[in-house]
Parts: sequence; C-alpha cells; structure tokens
Amino acid sequence: MNLLPALGHALELAVSMTWEVTWALILGFFLSAAVQAVVHRATIIRVLGDDRPKTLAVAAGLGAASSSCSYAAVALARSLFRKGAHFTSAMAFEIASTNLVIELGIILILLMGWQFALGEFIGGPIMIVVIALLFRAFLRPRLLDAARRQADRGVAGSMEGHAAMDMSVAQGGSMWRRLASAEGVTSVSHIFVMEWAAVLRDIVLGLLLAGAIGAWVPDSFWQRFFLVDHPLLAKLWGPLVGPLVAVLSFVCSIGNVPLAAVLWNGGISFGGVVSFIFADLLILPILMIYRKYYGGRMALFLLATFYTAAVVAGYLVEIIFGVAGLIPSGRHARVETAQFSWNYTAFLNIAFLLLAAALVTRFLRTGGRAMLAMMDGTPKDATGHGHGGQHDALAGKRHHRHGHHR
Repeated sequence: MNLLPALGHALELAVSMTWEVTWALILGFFLSAAVQAVVHRATIIRVLGDDRPKTLAVAAGLGAASSSCSYAAVALARSLFRKGAHFTSAMAFEIASTNLVIELGIILILLMGWQFALGEFIGGPIMIVVIALLFRAFLRPRLLDAARRQADRGVAGSMEGHAAMDMSVAQGGSMWRRLASAEGVTSVSHIFVMEWAAVLRDIVLGLLLAGAIGAWVPDSFWQRFFLVDHPLLAKLWGPLVGPLVAVLSFVCSIGNVPLAAVLWNGGISFGGVVSFIFADLLILPILMIYRKYYGGRMALFLLATFYTAAVVAGYLVEIIFGVAGLIPSGRHARVETAQFSWNYTAFLNIAFLLLAAALVTRFLRTGGRAMLAMMDGTPKDATGHGHGGQHDALAGKRHHRHGHHR
C-alpha cells in the first residue's frame, strides 16, 4: 500500500462523512441545549430517588434531554448518585444521555438509514430494563455501599467540571419565555459550546477511524470476521462481538456512528450494530473511570451487566425488526467519497454553521472562556468552591447584565 495515497483516501472519506452530518450535529446539539437550558439539575435529582419503573422511565427521558458525551454522562451519573439519586436510576440516566439523544438519531438516519435510528430508540429502553433487572438480581447491598463510599471520596475522572455545571435559566415564566430571554439565549449558547467541546474529540476520532478502516480494511476481512456466509451464525455472533469491537475502539458517544456504518457495510448483523453503539459506555478509558468512581469490583460489575444488556438489546432488536421486515436488505451506509454540489446538504450546512457561529460569538461575549477552562476540572471547581465562585460570578453578571430584558 502506497502510504500517501492511502492516507489521502482515508482523510477524504472522513471529510465526506463530516460534510454529510455537520448540519445534523449542529441541529441536535442546539435542540439539546435548548432543553437543558430549562431543565434544572435539582429537579433531576429530586425525581430519581428510587428504581420503580416510572422513575426509570423519567430517568431515561431526562437523560435523553440532557445530551452528553460519554465521559460527562458518567461523571454526571456519579454526581446524581452522590446527591441522592438511586444508583439504578442514575445508570438509566447515563445510558439515555448518550444513546437516546436526538443528534444520535439524526446522524444514524443520514449515514445508515431510519431503521437504525428506530432500532436505537427501541433498543435503548430494552437495555435500561435489562440493567434494572440485573441490578435487582445481582447487585448486593454490600457492593453498593462500597461503591457509595468510593463515590463520596470524589476522585476525579474526566469532564468533571462540565458534569457539575448547571447552566439552566434561573428566572421563572414559561419555557418559551425563558428561552427567548437574554439569559436564555446565553444559557443555550454556553451549553451548546460546552457540549461540542466535550464530544469534539470523539467525533473527530470516530470520523478519522472510520475513514481509515473504510479505506484500508477490505470488505472481505469483515465478511469473514462477521461470518457473513453463515446467516444464522452471523445474527448470533454480531451482538456478541459488536460491544467487544466498541471496547477496543476507544471511540464513544456520537463518534462511534461512522465506525458503525463501516461495520455494517462490512457485514455485521443489524443487532450487532445496535449492541456496538450501546457499548460506548464500556470503552477502556471509561472502565478505568468506573474503577476510580466506584471501585474495582463495581467497575467489573458494570462491565458485565452493561455488556449483557447491550447484547440482549441487540438480539431483541434483531428479532423484532426481523419479524417486522424492517432490517435493510442492502448495505449502503454512506461511507464513500462525496462530490460537493449545491444540494440540500450544502444549504443546510451553511445555515446551521451560521447558527453555530452566532452561538459561539454569544458564548465568547458572556464569559464562556472561563467556563471552558473549568470544563475538565473537578466538581469543586464548578460548583461554587475554589474556581467555582467564578462560575457563580459569571452567572451573576449574566443576570445583572440582562436584567432589563426580563
């Protein structure tokens, strides 16, 4: 393989996929920021005090509204647990905030097809139910108490400052009034930029990895690996091996969708794609964070239960969609070099890039740089202690500066 042409081909594929999903990413993060701007963190903690089915459903809904990168979702789940949320509900919130979010659905539709987005939104609740059942059956009070003691030590992981920040609008009134206020616009801009900063690394890594694999790894390798010549075995093998590929990829959050597209074109089963995407909370760096947060035994417990739940969700989605005739017959995920043209993608990208530019400008003009510097700090830095006072001061200045708009 000639190195320079190979690198060029890989980069070209990565850029093509980036161009296809740019507007969708901006739209998804904008909608997520708008929701988070009117949902107070204290409200989330208050309603997650047990593991009843209704509470788990609320946890899933709030998690889906509180879109996060996988690292921030894990940090936020620990924060909720330390402040009184039930451990199972905190984990349901964590799963939903990375796997049931609107931007994930939009990108799945653009790169792979609506069936995959529907599969994720059906499989996500299945995974949460399986987790809840496994926790009730196997999570012993002694292990949970040890995990709580370790969590209360406050050992830093990743994206701690980002997870600790509550940037929702403080003023009252209807949702639309709060969003339309000067404070609301500022809050949306801050959440939008902070969420982008949290996931940008994974998105870039995912696109580059997908471009490299799509350009360098022949389909024949994947077809042998995923047992394409044995249809029944392929359906059994896909959900089992999908999460293992995810664990070794080091790519989480939305960044694993481009790689999922490559795997689908290569021959992995429909259920295997679903289980692969659900394993974004099991990549090796996050497993190390679980060990810091909850101790080694709980980290192994989460590995076993999350892996089992992802596999079960993959199998059930495969069965449901197979019976309903919804599994795509072709393997035509968008992993090819695109030619620029003045089509709807170009116009949408331009429009949403202008929206992003306006939000970034608002962010920079309202103290955003200081908040960004605290994003990967400790919870103490972002909650009113130490440098956290800076965040409170920023909020106070924001309220004072825009008070005449209320």
